[in-house]
Amino acid sequence: MIQNLSSIFQSMPVLLELLCILVFGSIIFVWGVRYSNIKDEFKHFNLPKWLRDLVGIFKFAFAIMLLNDNLQIVLFGAIGIAVLMIAALLTHLRLKSPFPGCFRLALCSVPA
Repeated sequence: MIQNLSSIFQSMPVLLELLCILVFGSIIFVWGVRYSNIKDEFKHFNLPKWLRDLVGIFKFAFAIMLLNDNLQIVLFGAIGIAVLMIAALLTHLRLKSPFPGCFRLALCSVPA
C-alpha cells in the first residue's frame, strides 16, 4: 500500500509539499497564535485541560511529521491529523455544535 502511495506522491511532489506546508501552518496558527480560542472551546464543551494539552501535543507532533523527507513519516503524520480531526468532528456532533462549525471541521478532515 505504501509503495502505491509513494508512486502517487512522487508524481506530484510540489503539490504534496505545498499541502503539507499549508496544514502545518494552519495548525501552528490555530494551536499557537489563536490558542485562547482553543482554550475557550475546550472550556465551552467541558473537556479537561489535560485532554486539550494532549491533543495540542499530538497536533504539533503530527504537523512536524508532515515536513519530513521520509514519506512513511509524512503519511503517519497525515493519518494522525486525520484521526484527530475525525475525533473533533464526532465530538462536535455529539455535543450538538452549530452546523457551520461542524461543516468546516468536516471539510478539514477530508484532505488529510
